[in-house]
Amino acid sequence: MSALVLGLLAGGVTGLALGALGGGGSMLAVPALMYLLGLAPAEAATASLVVVAVTSASALAAHARRGTVRWRAGALFAVAGLVPAALGGALSGRLPAHLLTGAFAVIAALAALRMLKPSATVRHPEVPVRRARVVRAGAGLGAVTGVLGVGGGFLAVPALVGVVGLRMRAAVGTSLLVITVNALVALGGRAGSAATVDWPAVGPFAAAAVLGAWDGRRLADKVSGGTLQRIFACALLAVAAVMLADAVL
Repeated sequence: MSALVLGLLAGGVTGLALGALGGGGSMLAVPALMYLLGLAPAEAATASLVVVAVTSASALAAHARRGTVRWRAGALFAVAGLVPAALGGALSGRLPAHLLTGAFAVIAALAALRMLKPSATVRHPEVPVRRARVVRAGAGLGAVTGVLGVGGGFLAVPALVGVVGLRMRAAVGTSLLVITVNALVALGGRAGSAATVDWPAVGPFAAAAVLGAWDGRRLADKVSGGTLQRIFACALLAVAAVMLADAVL
């Protein structure tokens, strides 16, 4: 199977996850870009940010039209991650490839295990939101986005539910705002690094991801979020195991 076909298939799955779950797509994008398209870890992380930024912005527009984006809460969350995302992006290009691969594998495994746990009870929206908690969560997410090249939706959605008190549909839509901002800032932090974007490989991948995100949004209306999360978590655990073995061996 040609690299172009593999890129299109992987891009479609990445977009499907972003559209349906509001995150997690980059957790598949990075290993797909590495193992299917042959990019180095730093290059895959940079390319993943391009894919995630474009796809998330497209999906965000659809969620905004449906009224599931909470702009004020998302803006506070995103602003808190601006500096960590830029610093993380600048740092990433200076880290050894095996360290990036290993760290990504650990984060992917933790994200998968978090998804397999029963959903926590949503906080009552009348409980005052502690801005310090939102800022800490946003900063941590920005740092992960910058260093590993992931959008961070797999962390943003539960944080927006548990810390901000949003319902699941609003958290998914709002996470796309956070992901888009973080990805763009992290790309800015990588502007001076050696990692470049292989546009002939990344272009079709990103286009397929955008189309997949639209299908993912429709899928989320038909299949329960819990079922989607469990399927995605199992796939993510398998990816994490392969990447961890690659980093260690």
